[in-house]
Amino acid sequence: MRIGVFGATGVIGQRIVAEAVSRGHEVRAFTRNQSKIPADASSVTWQVADVLDVDSVTTAITGLDVVVNAINAGDDIPETIANADVLPSAARALLAALDRHPSTRLLIVGGAGSLEVQPGLQVVDVDGFTEQLRSVLGVPPEYSKVVLAHREALNLYRLSNRDWTYLSPSAALVKSGERTGRFRTGTNQLLVMEDGTSDISAGDLAMALIDEAERPQFIQRRFTVGY
Repeated sequence: MRIGVFGATGVIGQRIVAEAVSRGHEVRAFTRNQSKIPADASSVTWQVADVLDVDSVTTAITGLDVVVNAINAGDDIPETIANADVLPSAARALLAALDRHPSTRLLIVGGAGSLEVQPGLQVVDVDGFTEQLRSVLGVPPEYSKVVLAHREALNLYRLSNRDWTYLSPSAALVKSGERTGRFRTGTNQLLVMEDGTSDISAGDLAMALIDEAERPQFIQRRFTVGY
């Protein structure tokens, strides 16, 4: 397939690009910053594109079978919090661009906060969620803005009639984690292990995403992966 990846220079985006290339797909990697394009692009085609600009996205994704949105809102926690609104803004731009490319599929790497811990109760709505962010994930309470922005983006996708799939990681995403190929798949409920932990490695998240690209199971739906 011809797969395009927005956020290709990020930790998750890099894993997705590598996973897709390793399976023989033709990959087009997008970044808003020319300076972040690696000197050795190898078999990947790099292109500057702005995921927040509808015309830029429309031009960039021409001819692709699958578009992956793996963007984050910043390079560090303070920047990510300050730019949280980038997440729903990117959703709007991508969906508008897909109106002009209706046969192109969209896969999104999102957040875990909108997963349910019990029927009807999402992680982000649990009492004390904001206050526990520092002790559980090592991020300040203000990071809840990012979690809510991910949920807003998911709701925008859910209102769309485009061919989309949203992948939520487990509560803890181990960015340095390797690909094991051994994980569980769920839908809207947070996957938790017997010891109460909930995590997934970046390598396995990328594997799950490309699995879905190759063998669609969650059209216009969200799914999650975890150990």
